[in-house]
Amino acid sequence: MQGNFSLHHDVFSRLGIDSIPIKVQSDLDLIDGLVIPGGESTTMSLLINTFRLREPIINFGKDHPVMGTCAGLILMAKEVQDKRVQSFGFLDISVERNAYGRQIKSSTEKVLYHFGLNKKVELKTTLIRAPKISNVGEGIHILGEFDGSPVAVLSGHYLGLSFHPELNNIDIFHQVLFDPNCEYYYKNLKQTYAA
Repeated sequence: MQGNFSLHHDVFSRLGIDSIPIKVQSDLDLIDGLVIPGGESTTMSLLINTFRLREPIINFGKDHPVMGTCAGLILMAKEVQDKRVQSFGFLDISVERNAYGRQIKSSTEKVLYHFGLNKKVELKTTLIRAPKISNVGEGIHILGEFDGSPVAVLSGHYLGLSFHPELNNIDIFHQVLFDPNCEYYYKNLKQTYAA
């Protein structure tokens, strides 16, 4: 409905995974996982309510993988420092909107991410009016940090990113949650962080 969803479709296409836009409740019956993209979180929250998608998405997320990028991360958080945003509460984190600065202060940084015990990858990390994860609760596993704060977190089948992997053609996060050929990799990742 709003946000940077088209580039996520491009990532899935390159991975050989079919994807569709979600506009109405019945669209959720056609998918196995959901990406909540970057965009404007207050507008997205308003549209989700307008199209009566809040409860259907919460119910969908109980049993299906969900990834949120930038504004999507805000919508997945348990606590948001902005009363205009009604979040889903998928991730036990607190989030501050636009904490890394205004649009003009957007940047691409190199961040080291940990995928399992022996898998470390340095990736370009594009932060655009990015939210900052200010607090993490139980069951939240930090996959990467920038400037002392988490920018990628995993909890069960929920993955939250402060940044936009789709802008840098990074597909590892999409693979971890959504590629059936990555099942072993995903299981290994979950087992690593099960303690």
